[in-house]
Amino acid sequence: MNWLNRLERKMGRHYIPDLMKYLCIAMLGVFALELLPLYRSAYQLLYFNRDLILRGEVWRLITFIFLPPNKTIIWILFSLYFYYFLGTALERQWGSARFNIYYAIGILGNIIAGFITGETTNEYLNLSLLLAFAALYPEHQIQLFFFLPVKMRWIGWAWGAYLIYQLVIMPLPYKVSLIFSLLPFILFFGKQAWLQLRLDIRRLMRWINLHRQ
Repeated sequence: MNWLNRLERKMGRHYIPDLMKYLCIAMLGVFALELLPLYRSAYQLLYFNRDLILRGEVWRLITFIFLPPNKTIIWILFSLYFYYFLGTALERQWGSARFNIYYAIGILGNIIAGFITGETTNEYLNLSLLLAFAALYPEHQIQLFFFLPVKMRWIGWAWGAYLIYQLVIMPLPYKVSLIFSLLPFILFFGKQAWLQLRLDIRRLMRWINLHRQ
């Protein structure tokens, strides 16, 4: 990807090492603020809203990425650990500059989506890291539900199928946000994912034909 190599060179040292660590800390901090009896909730001050941005609240162009994925303590700790695991693994593989570029493309995509529909979310951007990890490490095996060994290849395809389902059922703003959130994955892995899909379908068909006999 020549365009990516050129972009990395232009960045020089202008990137944030351990980016995912700081994002997870920020999301945890916002969650903690939500527990305080403030006049306005942290979410209301930080979420992306096109109309409020155009009225001068320009910080919302970036602060929406600090919003935690949910509002239950157990699930948020699990989610942030998962985001951190994925993000740091990708950064080790690519280097900090390339990981910053991946995430920045996702942020820009969400900003575009937000101005199209009025609102956007960071949820699909963070979860796109799962697809990127599965593309880089398809044979990596994790313990699903802490006991079921599953390769990342199949988790990636299952998550892709779920995203297609989301495109069908979710309201228009979420559909647009989802599509633009996947922009970095498409730029980084689009061709590879298409070729891998064809290969895995052929493998699956061979397995089905074998067990029919």
